[in-house]
Amino acid sequence: MAVDLKNLNHTQLTDLISKAQARQSELHKEKVGKLREKVLALIKAEGYAFEDIFGGGVRGAGVKRRGTGTVAPKYRNPADPEQTWSGRGKRPRWFNDALKAGKKEKDLAI
Repeated sequence: MAVDLKNLNHTQLTDLISKAQARQSELHKEKVGKLREKVLALIKAEGYAFEDIFGGGVRGAGVKRRGTGTVAPKYRNPADPEQTWSGRGKRPRWFNDALKAGKKEKDLAI
């Protein structure tokens, strides 16, 4: 299909470009879908499940996410022992107030 671009006005050319980009996107999605089917068929033919090869999600091969568990407290407020701080993140007000009052970090350590 040969299109004479010199005979197209600006609107026609813009329309042609957008249709070509849409078609290109469709072709890309079709190709990815076919490749996905081939990979899944190969995994199944070898007797494995997708999760066996790539883990529980679709994050990628061997990529694990670190857990965001809790950290043991490192500092305790002497005025209120229920207030603690792990030493990570922004300092709590009670910690800053204690430092301004002349305490040292080691005085607040658990």
